[in-house]
Amino acid sequence: MLDFQYLCPTKIFFGRKSLQHLGAELSWLGRRVLFVYGQGSIKKTGLYDSVTDILMRHDIEYYELSGVQPNPRISQVRHGIDLCREYDLDGLIAVGGGSVIDTAKTIATGVYHKGDPWELFLLGDTSVKKALPLGTVLTFAGTGSEMNGNAVISNEETAEKLAIHHDLLRPKFSILDPSLTFTMSPSQTAAGVVDIFSHILEQYFSPTKQAFLQDRIAEGLLQTCIRYGPLVLAQPTQYEARAQLMWTSSVALNGLLGCGRMSDWATHGIEHAVSALYDVTHGVGLAILIPSWMEHVLMEETQWKFVEYAQNVWQIHGADSSRVAQKGIEKTREFFVQLGMPTTLREVGVQAHGLEKIAEKTVQRGEIGKFKKLGKHDVLAILKKAL
Repeated sequence: MLDFQYLCPTKIFFGRKSLQHLGAELSWLGRRVLFVYGQGSIKKTGLYDSVTDILMRHDIEYYELSGVQPNPRISQVRHGIDLCREYDLDGLIAVGGGSVIDTAKTIATGVYHKGDPWELFLLGDTSVKKALPLGTVLTFAGTGSEMNGNAVISNEETAEKLAIHHDLLRPKFSILDPSLTFTMSPSQTAAGVVDIFSHILEQYFSPTKQAFLQDRIAEGLLQTCIRYGPLVLAQPTQYEARAQLMWTSSVALNGLLGCGRMSDWATHGIEHAVSALYDVTHGVGLAILIPSWMEHVLMEETQWKFVEYAQNVWQIHGADSSRVAQKGIEKTREFFVQLGMPTTLREVGVQAHGLEKIAEKTVQRGEIGKFKKLGKHDVLAILKKAL
């Protein structure tokens, strides 16, 4: 096991009626806040009214940034920063999924950055020096953003999608009521399950072999997705299924699984380039790319991990290790198909002539991946497999 430091200060309120804790936690955020949310679904469900009622009852002055889109844009971050500066706001409350929370996180630190907020992503994690306090009310299970210091933002002008990571970006508190995800559409739910699954895989497929504890936790989380993903699609208001997936999402990316080992993140790197250029839903892009990445990096020196994955997650056994490893990949693809995910990039609008540009975008800052380092030719091969 490698040396590590771990900090996870986000206070979690999990369960039915956990929104009732919001009022007491508003003291973290100050008296004047930016209320960040998406494209209107919280108004249809009544959550908007519930949140604003709590804000008003606690004499919180709030200003709104609405309309945050999937694959959130730097233009909305800029607008949010302008609002925070104009009204001298003390903190932010984000109500929604990962796109809303990531937008709020970037605004929170961008307020203190003297230049354009996109510079934070170009300069890297060390550019984050300070951030306004943030609280969240989660309405989507998948990204894990409610309990980590990660933010992913797209730049529509440069067709880039980049990430920053810093503990200062971790929410002060997050409210997780699984019933708030009942109204997620089947496609949103399925994409969220794939996103959770992929976060676990990116840390599970590691070159660090001395990670027994982390691997067993990861395998349990993967099996939770396999068990409850199809169930929640069949029964959208099944509370226990929604609860299992919501907490799995948080644990998958709150930093715990990555402690003491190297993580890969190559598939995420490729998908970010795809969705930056084609505005593909993140989970959909991952479902298409993961099996192709697996097939590309499966070789003699990496086979051990694929065998472990197939045996412990999918209960596939046999004397032929190469066949066991391949069967694990096949089961992964079958699981994504069971969730209703497409299997090719063509199905989401990507054509062969665009692959070169995606590959270039992916490795523009150097090789990606830790489990198996990938250059442009590797990325292009994976994209061709996925086409």
